[in-house]
Amino acid sequence: MADVRITEYTDPGCPWAYSAEPFRRRLTWLYGSRLEWRTVMVGLADSPEHYLEMGFGPEQQARAYKKIAHDHGMPIDTAVRSRMAATMPACRAVVAARLHAPEHERRVLRRLRVRCFAGELLDEPATIDGAAADAGLDPGELRGRMAGKDVAAALEQDMAAARRPMPAARVLDHKLANWSGGRRYTCPSYEVTRLADEVTIAVPGFQPFAVYDVLLANLVPDLPRREPPESVEEVLEWTGTPLASKEVAVVCDIETADARERLGRVAVEQHVGADGFWTL
Repeated sequence: MADVRITEYTDPGCPWAYSAEPFRRRLTWLYGSRLEWRTVMVGLADSPEHYLEMGFGPEQQARAYKKIAHDHGMPIDTAVRSRMAATMPACRAVVAARLHAPEHERRVLRRLRVRCFAGELLDEPATIDGAAADAGLDPGELRGRMAGKDVAAALEQDMAAARRPMPAARVLDHKLANWSGGRRYTCPSYEVTRLADEVTIAVPGFQPFAVYDVLLANLVPDLPRREPPESVEEVLEWTGTPLASKEVAVVCDIETADARERLGRVAVEQHVGADGFWTL
């Protein structure tokens, strides 16, 4: 039984949410099934023009990706894309998986992120079909589900929730973003709920791992913590999906360079940007 529910406000196209994945994986390693995760899609962009209207084009995106990859260590292809891409189609894909194949939801989100930050355009049908196949779903079936009214309604509810940040989150206004109706959560933002009494704490925006660690220690002090893994192989076997060096390093609580050296002895790398994804 879970003791804590973490509602994660996110979007497949957000580089900050992608860069926070090592922290989410470490929390999952430490607390396992005592944490219950729920995703809420923010819906960052309904068209490529959304970014262009803000003066943010492919060149600016490439520079931002380069800095984020340098600062946070996740694999990102920093070449200039041919155009900007909407994120809403990918959000619909995640919601469709949640409603009709919930055991695949997290995998669909992951594969969309990997393809996006490896250089694919997130709103291209081939990107979404490829992510579905990677996650073990029939692409045509997922595409059909994405067109359903139930998916449209659920995504609308997600986006509305993301645009109603908790009062405590509004205190950290610099961690929120503008939208036409006010302020919204940035990605990733967490609402962490102690299930015993529904006490909920808002953690808006990208945060260091220590923030989540201290929050959980105070919210549920008797929550048992798992010891760090004994090897990088153990981490790759546990996730069953290719991982970046930074993800393995954070789960193991070691330096990224040390993780890369150990991974090089036991795994193969699919190169992306300045790093890559490792598979046993």
